[in-house]
Amino acid sequence: MAWYDEARFYHIYPLGLTGAPKKNEYGEPVHRLNTLIPWIKHIKETGFNAIYIGPLFESVGHGYETTDYKKLDSRLGTNEDLKNFVAECHREDIKVIFDGVFNHTGRDFFAFKDIKEKRESSQYRDWYCNVNFSGNNEYNDGFSYENWGGYNLLVKLNQKNPAVKDYICDVIRFWVSEFDVDGIRLDAADVLDFDFMKELRRTANTVKPDFWLMGEVIHGDYSRWVNGETLHSVTNYVLHKALYSGHNDHNYFEIAHTVKRLYEMGGNKPDGLKLYNFVDNHDVERIINKLNNKAFFVPVHILMYTLPGVPSVYYGSEFGVEGKKEKFSDDSLRPALSLSDFADAHENNPCTRIITALGKIRACTPALSYGDYQELRLTNRQYAFARNYNGTQVIVAVNNDDNSSSVTVPASCGEYTGMLSGTVLKAEGGNLTVNIPACSGDIWVPAGICEEPFETDNTVTVSKEPVQEDKEEKSEPVAVVSEPEKSDEKPAEEKTETPEKLDLNKPYEEMTVAELQACILEKMAKNGPVTDRMRKDVEENIYPNSLLNWVKSFR
Repeated sequence: MAWYDEARFYHIYPLGLTGAPKKNEYGEPVHRLNTLIPWIKHIKETGFNAIYIGPLFESVGHGYETTDYKKLDSRLGTNEDLKNFVAECHREDIKVIFDGVFNHTGRDFFAFKDIKEKRESSQYRDWYCNVNFSGNNEYNDGFSYENWGGYNLLVKLNQKNPAVKDYICDVIRFWVSEFDVDGIRLDAADVLDFDFMKELRRTANTVKPDFWLMGEVIHGDYSRWVNGETLHSVTNYVLHKALYSGHNDHNYFEIAHTVKRLYEMGGNKPDGLKLYNFVDNHDVERIINKLNNKAFFVPVHILMYTLPGVPSVYYGSEFGVEGKKEKFSDDSLRPALSLSDFADAHENNPCTRIITALGKIRACTPALSYGDYQELRLTNRQYAFARNYNGTQVIVAVNNDDNSSSVTVPASCGEYTGMLSGTVLKAEGGNLTVNIPACSGDIWVPAGICEEPFETDNTVTVSKEPVQEDKEEKSEPVAVVSEPEKSDEKPAEEKTETPEKLDLNKPYEEMTVAELQACILEKMAKNGPVTDRMRKDVEENIYPNSLLNWVKSFR
């Protein structure tokens, strides 16, 4: 058993939470990370025992275009500030994992700058994928290279290069020796080289006991990444999607089928796949706005905390804050928040109360961390299952209907307590009959497991009104429903056969993909001949954000 088997994560995007500038001017450090020290107490009081925080290290803008892996972003402070932050977390028995952005670097990274300066003679020319000195790009470097997601700002590392492997493994060792970090979340793990990840796992096994590697993976057979040779866990985007759409569609079959498929993927064992469960993060819209009925917030989180896997809550969602994924920006998904604005949340905010209760219930109920999974009851609107561990059966029952419902399920223990409601029931004839309030649920634990229930009243609701997408006034950031893809944007729709009428005189932000592409080609032509390769690079880039950054980069 390792610490991450019982982890309850709090996810922080620090550049957003601290209100750091969007662009790094590489000036004197500003100690914004220190403003998160008071959050540590809040995090512990809300039932969390682990923090995933990142990106943290020196970068150009949003943090994923790394300039220096061994220096805290100057917008956040100094290495001493980060060392102190981790130490404060450890004093509160909270583990900390960093974001490891090892698939790509930024253009200000020392190896890439050396290539720009020395070109073919650079000793780092093989540190990146497909560096082509007969090509060019929007920065007019005089060479092209492979990037991530269509963004030339993110230069893809050649993870097969032994020197790159050695460098990144040295970074991991540095993070442990310098900051005492407990694990790493690997950004874009679904495109990382598998031999590279195996090398990272070998390093992780030596730097610190129970050092945890979790990867960002969207879809696919998760067992390819989660095994004894590569990673301990990956992000469970499949369950993320099922949790909100299964409630919106009144379709618990979708959720149950997803859980069964993932459980089978792990060999039908509770420790087969310990996936990182979440309902929102810094790349997708807030759960409160994905739900057609905001009251679903309660059963959604009950499931996230009790189904197999490691639960995680994104900062601010414990308060029910909203956030909208916009066309050219994810800023509203990553807002600056002041803890003082939520000073009474534990007493008066129903979202905070339910999250806190679930964290404490998970902490005192080993079956929710280690127990096997057994489906007990399933209809479109009611879902019950058991987590069984060392002879203890914990029963979870949820209801997505607007009316209360009663379900009867097999029960192996005599007396159960509803940990959210405080209700005590006795099983009769090997069955337990429970009443589930509308849009709610409960966790039924045998007597003696937890000292007392964490009563929040299991009829807690946030609001039964549907999401209003176009409200003019909001006290918090706004959001609408989104899909679970990780990318900061979706590719534009394919062009139809009818030629698009281009207007190259309007603001770039109002341009279509075709208009942005035309502008880029026009600007390239002013700098010299446009080769077929350059034209192809532009035409194949259908990502609005990338094109917008590209066209603005010309001087």
